[in-house]
Amino acid sequence: MTDDTTLPPAALTHQDWFFCGIGGSGMLPLALILHGMGARVAGSDRSRDQGRTPEKFTWLESLGFKLFAQDGSGITSSAQVLVASAAVEDTVPEVVRAKELGCARMSRAQLLSALFNAAPQGIAVGGTSGKSTVTGMIGWILTEAGRDPTIMNGAVMKNFVADDAPFASARVGAGAAFVSEVDESDGSIALYNPAVAVLNNVSLDHKSLEELRELFGDFLARAGAAVVNADDAESMALIGRAQQALTFGFGPQAQISVEDGSVNEGPTTICAQVIDRRTGDRHALMLKVPGRHNLANALAALAAADAAGLPMADAVRHLSSFAGLARRFDIVGTSAAGVTVIDDFGHNPEKVAATLATLKAHPGRVIAFFQPHGYGPLRQMGHELAEVMATRLGADDMTILCDPVYFGGTVDRSVGSERIVSLIREQGGNAEHIPARADCADRIVALARPGDRVVVMGARDDTLSLFARDLLRRV
Repeated sequence: MTDDTTLPPAALTHQDWFFCGIGGSGMLPLALILHGMGARVAGSDRSRDQGRTPEKFTWLESLGFKLFAQDGSGITSSAQVLVASAAVEDTVPEVVRAKELGCARMSRAQLLSALFNAAPQGIAVGGTSGKSTVTGMIGWILTEAGRDPTIMNGAVMKNFVADDAPFASARVGAGAAFVSEVDESDGSIALYNPAVAVLNNVSLDHKSLEELRELFGDFLARAGAAVVNADDAESMALIGRAQQALTFGFGPQAQISVEDGSVNEGPTTICAQVIDRRTGDRHALMLKVPGRHNLANALAALAAADAAGLPMADAVRHLSSFAGLARRFDIVGTSAAGVTVIDDFGHNPEKVAATLATLKAHPGRVIAFFQPHGYGPLRQMGHELAEVMATRLGADDMTILCDPVYFGGTVDRSVGSERIVSLIREQGGNAEHIPARADCADRIVALARPGDRVVVMGARDDTLSLFARDLLRRV
């Protein structure tokens, strides 16, 4: 089972599944999809044991998930299949117990790819940045078009949030389409065989550019149709690997693009005239999410919908009601004192640059709080991250970093946020390192003044949203 990514869904839904880390952004939607297909799913999570985001786990239990402490007590039978990411260490009690009982084990990516590859029309969204947003956009377009897709996302999709689905990062449908973001960081993108492959961009994150070029090139080669960002040189260098390709972007070489001079950007929206250069057809698009990066995401989603057989006019119309994703330039609110707080998933250089560019397109000082999502990623992309923060913010702006998020384990913690702050200052930026996040909040509250925008950035930690909401209350 651990190597088979072509199993029929029936073989998967009749298993007993146990998710180690069931509340994680990659695990939760996969557990929801399996549960929605009728499988028996249980799990554990260190965050639950530590009392973080209890409302998420209460909700899962209300849906019928059986949750256990992360002490191995949930693994009781050799018939169970343990789902755990490659990062889960062998010393974790669930892994120890599963080995003792002889349970089969699958990684998150192996299970997801098995479900994805079994779908009649798999639409995979890859690239270093923008995957979750483009996945959500494609999923919403197909849902509104009546295609009834299954959607696997790494973020909560606001269009699908309801009282009985507050953490809607997945949707289970009966249609042919299975829309999913796919991850290159662990190499698992190689497991997917998409009908449509979307490549947003190729830039430094968890792997070297040489490794990324090979992974993404193979990704395009396996697809029936490829959708490629014409504005990204690294992506376009791989387009020859595709069997057939459709390009999107702002430049003149893009087939799905926007008309020159038609972009109208507001603080919470962006509008443009979409042009299909293959036919000359034009369509007015208004997005309810801000920033040119989201307009680029929209072009990717429209191109993917076209490749999946949907008329462009319909796709543009459906996309106008896309509400966005949680923690993707998510405006928490503006205080009575006139300070706006924004919650954002920015964690690599490209994502952070896009967020800061959206903020700097409008007047007002920016206070950027950043919690690195790990010590390893900080070493991998620290120089690039510091350059973005130093060059994309102005003389009046401020960057504040706490120590990287750490939930335990044996990772090397010798190099941390103080190095990034030093690099930002060397390049002329304003930055402070305050180790404890609570102390960062005190500093932000002391600094904030009317008209400021405070942006909370980071990944792998759901409590950042609580941190952002508490900041809004205090400022």
